[in-house]
Amino acid sequence: MSRSLCLTRQCLGLVTRIECIIRPLAGDNGRWTLLCAAGMSGAQPSAIRAQGPFHGPFVAEDVLEAIAESLFVQGYIECSEPPIWRVHLQAELRRVNGERYSLPGAFQRHPETDGQS
Repeated sequence: MSRSLCLTRQCLGLVTRIECIIRPLAGDNGRWTLLCAAGMSGAQPSAIRAQGPFHGPFVAEDVLEAIAESLFVQGYIECSEPPIWRVHLQAELRRVNGERYSLPGAFQRHPETDGQS
């Protein structure tokens, strides 16, 4: 499966759109995230979500595939149009990466010493 997906569904004259991408998290630690944006086609996304972290891209791809299968059952179809919400998803990735490194203990540049050195 691809690391990106765009689906649409038409209902009552409105087109709902969902775009998903899989991206590595900062830190080069082998963790990946799945980012999804949803909303009305031709407008700004009304929801943006991140799932993960996943240990490797293939785990994230399996989750994306399961989501896609569920959405296909609900009447969504693959969209051949180019993605329109990449900038929104990139901003969410920056936010997720920022949260990961602002948490206490998430990343230490200088390990604490016991005061003896």
